[in-house]
Amino acid sequence: MNEAIQFIKPYEVFLIPVVVGTITQIVKFIIYSVRHGWDFRYIMTHGHMPSFHTAFVVSMTTSVAYYSGMASGAFAVALVIALIVIDDAVRLRVYIGDQGRYLNTLVRQLDLEEKFPRLKERVGHRVNEVIVGGIFGFLMTLLFIKMLS
Repeated sequence: MNEAIQFIKPYEVFLIPVVVGTITQIVKFIIYSVRHGWDFRYIMTHGHMPSFHTAFVVSMTTSVAYYSGMASGAFAVALVIALIVIDDAVRLRVYIGDQGRYLNTLVRQLDLEEKFPRLKERVGHRVNEVIVGGIFGFLMTLLFIKMLS
């Protein structure tokens, strides 16, 4: 048993975020399906509660901080990547959704609905979805670190 735990140690920084991300996506699927009906195509839905991207990068950053230390270069890189991904999830993707909504309105008003497909209007996350994803990723990571210690 002790050999198996030592074998896992170098990979925990990677495996824990993957497991946390998978659990987050399953929780998101369940929440989304309860609200909108069960359809397995929703398993890879974008946006909604909680943010997979945020949970994954917060988990990665937390794992790196725990195993490499907060004074390490690896932690600095993980933190910068996390901030970029979170910014993308909450701000940049919302702009894409806004543009989709404007284009859909324009297509409707010009009566061009047969020529152009309806664009997705909900691509990004709301701030509360990102916050919940971050908390979820952080707490799940701490739980797995404690379980593996």
